[in-house]
Amino acid sequence: MGESAYLRPMAWTWIYTDLQGNPVADLPAAAVMTPFPSQSDAETWLGETWKDLLDGGVDAVVLCEDDRQVYGPMSLHPTA
Repeated sequence: MGESAYLRPMAWTWIYTDLQGNPVADLPAAAVMTPFPSQSDAETWLGETWKDLLDGGVDAVVLCEDDRQVYGPMSLHPTA
């Protein structure tokens, strides 16, 4: 059957987008491209750095688990 999904760790990553949902080409230094070991780790990191991402030109993020979109795009802009 090959490598079991139960033995393979999940990779949680963020996709950084502009207001139109296009990936941001020139990512700010705060952007992390390496996977997080858990959804909680990815979300905690975002909670700590969203302002730096927004200041660097990222308008929204999408959370992915491996190749599956979990949620998003989620705006980084504060609500009025």
